[in-house]
Amino acid sequence: MSVAIELRNITKRFGNIIANNNVSLSVNNGEILSLLGENGSGKTTLMNMISGIYHPDEGQIFIGGKQVSIRSPHEAFEHKIGMIHQHFKLVDLFTAAENVVLGLKEEGRYNIFDVVEKVHAISDKYGFDIDPTKKIYEMSVSEKQTVEIIKVLYRGADILILDEPTAVLTPQETRKLFAVLRRMRDDGKAIIIITHKLHEVLSLSDRVSVLRKGEYVGTVETAKTNEAELTEMMVGKKVELNIERTDPVDPQDRLLVKNISCINREGVKVLDDISFTARSGEILGIAGIAGSGQRELLESIAGLQHLSEGEILYNNPKTGSTDDLRDKTPLQIRELGVRLSFVPEDRLGMGLVGNMDIVDNMMLRSYRRGKSFFLERQGPKDLADDIVQKLEVATPNTATPVRKLSGGNVQKVLVGREIAASPTVLMAAYPVRGLDINSSYLIYNLLNDQKKNGVAVIFVGEDLDVLIELCDRIMVIGGGKITGIVDGRCASKEEIGLLMTKSSGGSEND
Repeated sequence: MSVAIELRNITKRFGNIIANNNVSLSVNNGEILSLLGENGSGKTTLMNMISGIYHPDEGQIFIGGKQVSIRSPHEAFEHKIGMIHQHFKLVDLFTAAENVVLGLKEEGRYNIFDVVEKVHAISDKYGFDIDPTKKIYEMSVSEKQTVEIIKVLYRGADILILDEPTAVLTPQETRKLFAVLRRMRDDGKAIIIITHKLHEVLSLSDRVSVLRKGEYVGTVETAKTNEAELTEMMVGKKVELNIERTDPVDPQDRLLVKNISCINREGVKVLDDISFTARSGEILGIAGIAGSGQRELLESIAGLQHLSEGEILYNNPKTGSTDDLRDKTPLQIRELGVRLSFVPEDRLGMGLVGNMDIVDNMMLRSYRRGKSFFLERQGPKDLADDIVQKLEVATPNTATPVRKLSGGNVQKVLVGREIAASPTVLMAAYPVRGLDINSSYLIYNLLNDQKKNGVAVIFVGEDLDVLIELCDRIMVIGGGKITGIVDGRCASKEEIGLLMTKSSGGSEND
């Protein structure tokens, strides 16, 4: 098997930070290589050097045995390298075919009919399912991803890099993508896939290369390894990869959501007649394709969205009274013990203030109108110290500005702050998005601790394997409607995946 691309002693610095240090690895033609590592281990930086976005400070890159210098994505294409990023770079108003040829220099005017024919030929060869004449804004996430892959194949790429390609796909879409990638491998393409999902690594790749803290740890054959060994290579120590799901103890109806609907500013009905119950001592999972109404549902409960219909009844365990949260302000809802920990794409924009340190960000939540102007700092400081220790936040100290932390560590502060408020209802949306496996399991264990303390936990997640392992019940949302509620202990990924692509139906079925 011939070597497609080889990296020798690659080092990349950003100021005082060493993102990659003396990394050497290779990928063969006709091979799928998975690249694994914790958050901040340098995976994307390394791939960005292959695709021409960054240039290494030290080391060499060889393609087909010849040393090359790649100083731009355009030069990467000249070397037949194409990278498919997590965030797609497509023009919504253009068709798939128009996006495929966008930016290509061709003699004279290109003929769009020829482009459509060539896209059809590529699709037939590898098993893509795409209509080249369809506009991007009419497409699902997986169709958009298909356009991005065809775009690099159209340009003649033989080395493909995919960054977290399954992050927003259903199990059925993931299976289709993997079948396509295997056909591309069999056709002699060299494929590098960056992913956090170990079960995907084991099912798809031929070899796995691991980075830890910017350094190369080693490469193993996939057939000769397992999740525990790969995790130990990534983290540098043994990690328990079991989510301990206990049975709910004395579950009480804590939150009763009845027939709620919500219309957004554009006049679109984003929630349509949603009804369910969240119980104390239980984790209720919410699954759905991105943008199906998960965000609006949690924000409605937290008082951040205006409802057009329905009621949200909260049985207060402290007073024994029942309150309709629809009548309350977001601050009143928080004071009742209903907490929302939403991990947005922009963690600093929504949840934390970047220039403030960790202690001050704790005080943002503990401060209440009417307290002394000279705020008492010891409580928030103890809380910050506790979160840093429990969640293994990588920071010099709690006086470090939050903007200087890595994305994953910012996220731990965000989630830890809400949990520390001793809520009675905790809504955690995407709390492990982009986190490495070690950090993810710390968060799962925290949510389980909340469940044992009698908190009603509502968990919105992207990884169906985790939802099935962690949650007592799983509610599936599609197009703003509940398409089904299943028992987490006996649900299958296939069943949930099918519910995710349904647009209506389903009811509470315990």
